[in-house]
Amino acid sequence: NIVLSRRDLIEAMRQEQKKKLLAEIQPGQTRKGVVKNITDFGAFVDLNGMDGLLHITDMSWGRINHPSEVVQVGQELEVYVLDVNQEKERISLGLKQKQQNPWDEIELKYPKGTRIQGKVVNLVPYGAFVQLEEGVEGLVHVSEISWTKRVARASDVLNVGDTVEAVVLNVNKDEQKISLGIRQTEANPWDDVAAKYPLGSRQKGKVRNFTNYGAFVELEEGVDGMIHVSDMSWARKINHPSEVLKKGDEVEAIVLEVSPENQRISLGLKQAQEDPWAGISGRYRIGQLIKGKVSKLASFGAFVELEEGVDGLVHISQISDEHVTKIRDVLQPGQEVEARVIKIDPIDRRIGLSIKAAKLAEDEFQVDDSMLEGLRPGEDLVDLGGAFDAALGSSDEAPEEWSPGSGKTE
Repeated sequence: NIVLSRRDLIEAMRQEQKKKLLAEIQPGQTRKGVVKNITDFGAFVDLNGMDGLLHITDMSWGRINHPSEVVQVGQELEVYVLDVNQEKERISLGLKQKQQNPWDEIELKYPKGTRIQGKVVNLVPYGAFVQLEEGVEGLVHVSEISWTKRVARASDVLNVGDTVEAVVLNVNKDEQKISLGIRQTEANPWDDVAAKYPLGSRQKGKVRNFTNYGAFVELEEGVDGMIHVSDMSWARKINHPSEVLKKGDEVEAIVLEVSPENQRISLGLKQAQEDPWAGISGRYRIGQLIKGKVSKLASFGAFVELEEGVDGLVHISQISDEHVTKIRDVLQPGQEVEARVIKIDPIDRRIGLSIKAAKLAEDEFQVDDSMLEGLRPGEDLVDLGGAFDAALGSSDEAPEEWSPGSGKTE
């Protein structure tokens, strides 16, 4: 008697079919099969003898999130054989390979400068992927979204599913990458700023924002100018723009520099006002008696305001005939004093004063070395910015930042 097992018989037939399939199947062939099982990474297709793997990346030239978007269990497919591993008895299959690769003639279809319309299919922190056609996506980097707005994340201005217009900036067929720009569909407002805001012109704008080194002023939507702290006042050194300006202030300023390629306009606030030191030698002379109020005290002397924006320095040695150890013992801020002008330096914006010399008659007054001893350039007679640094105990150091209009740092 012969006893046969149905299970063994089916298995034997299966092995025979597998052996025959492995002997016949070759990469490049087209085979029919039925979807047997679906996983997150692909689908297993029964080729009548053994299963082959149709990976998710080989299902479509386009973007798919799950194999079930393309195939269903029980569905009959005609697939392309990508690879056969006889040793491991594995067969890799492809579905998209039966169609032409849309990237084959991509440079002819989307030459640089082409204006396209597409749908946003994915958002990442650095940009948005836009589908141009099935299997072809381009990337709009965040820096190419707007000429004027600083876009931190693409999701701040775009949503998946949005239809957008863009311009092809670059095509890399080998890496299958297309760079797109949305802002290039509009005119760049910086293209004509040199004509609209010529050097030396007076412009109005609103203070929009502060940095440690200056204030940004909106001249028009998308075009800001920057007033550096060194260009805010003729009279004193400004350490922070909030000492002079408030956000929302309407200001008038002079255009000092225009750089469209760097999208920068340098503005000067003080240049829109008359320089109080202009013509200073015509208003003051050596030996002139003046009256003024003490504006600041320093260890080396006192600053006396002669007019708005113009201070003179009385060195400690020129305050009294008696020895002065501490300025505060003899002078106070706001106190009115009379003094003689003993030195004028319009180039370095310096005026030296002497309270002692004010007591002398006109015919007795004469400038001598003792009067100027404390006012030597580089010592205590300093420009107004340095003087207030010393008076206020400010640091000479400041962050190295771009200084509009001069390229210097403060």
